[in-house]
Amino acid sequence: MAVNAIPLTARLQLRLNTGLDDNFNPIYRTRSFSNVKTTADNEDLFELAEEIGSLQLHTLEAVRRVDEYELEEV
Repeated sequence: MAVNAIPLTARLQLRLNTGLDDNFNPIYRTRSFSNVKTTADNEDLFELAEEIGSLQLHTLEAVRRVDEYELEEV
């Protein structure tokens, strides 16, 4: 059975280190940016995330791309 994956949406997530808790464990917060073009290059998104991260008060720890697809049988 063949299946097509149709891109629906994409999201860019920035994981920021906002400090330490009482036990000195890192605290993370995530900033999400919706409506990212599904055709956007990963390199371009990473560059954009670094630029946005440089504007943040907290340290950028990770960059994530979250894609959503619809699967249909061919």
